Amino acid sequence: MCSDDRWANQLLYESVDMSDLSAVREFVAKTHHEFDRIDALVNNAAIATDSVLAMITDAQIRQLVDVNVGATLALTRECIRFMLLGDQGHIINISSIVAQRGFSGLSAYAATKAAMEGMTKSLARELGKRKIRVNTLAPGFLETDMSASLTDDQRKQIVRRTPLGRLGRSIDVVPWIEFLLSEQSGFVTGQTITIDGGASL
Repeated sequence: MCSDDRWANQLLYESVDMSDLSAVREFVAKTHHEFDRIDALVNNAAIATDSVLAMITDAQIRQLVDVNVGATLALTRECIRFMLLGDQGHIINISSIVAQRGFSGLSAYAATKAAMEGMTKSLARELGKRKIRVNTLAPGFLETDMSASLTDDQRKQIVRRTPLGRLGRSIDVVPWIEFLLSEQSGFVTGQTITIDGGASL
């Protein structure tokens, strides 16, 4: 979360357990106390469980839903309450092409990411009149800790199906976050932008 002005000296970073909703509320309150406003929220925290649905446990499903959906909704709610005071704000939800295209072994994860895209559309309608914009970025497979669990065969298959011939990198996504936080995207809300090197074509 951050206050605007190109975010120089306006960014508060802290590790927070997203499964602890009281800690989430405390962090939002601390951020607002520090800057007296909250301008932007990027919902990027998520977990993934690689398991076919027939084998996934109840506990794993609960954890995926609680963190990827429940905690995201709670964090967004807390931030919106402060954004409404200023009649402006930006919310960016990080989804995944898995929600749009599917991937074997990730059906539960895909369900949580699809929920974020639905949330984006509804919130864009709820908050548009208050000049709060809500959008989603849907990256393809990126070189991150989460993709480290891919087997060599899975990685090769993804690269083979990607017209640009590689996995993505975080730096491929960052400019889109900057764009959606800028006035250049002032007439964009409720959208899902896919960043996947053409893999979803």
